[in-house]
Amino acid sequence: MASAANANMNAVRETMDVLLEISRLLNTGLDMESLSICVRLCEQGINPEALSSVIKELRKASDSLKASENSTN
Repeated sequence: MASAANANMNAVRETMDVLLEISRLLNTGLDMESLSICVRLCEQGINPEALSSVIKELRKASDSLKASENSTN
């Protein structure tokens, strides 16, 4: 039983490593934690394209905030 659980965990790690490498090749800017959250959300039924749009909008908003903070300093 423990052997099957270990094999499953190894498969999950290997899958996440491959996804992270693909993510890096595509220059997504996602780290392992962010990528894991995105994968879990997609597994829960979230539309991947909608998730991508939300991430892009959040990045734009973050960049705007950073730019406005820098201009006030």
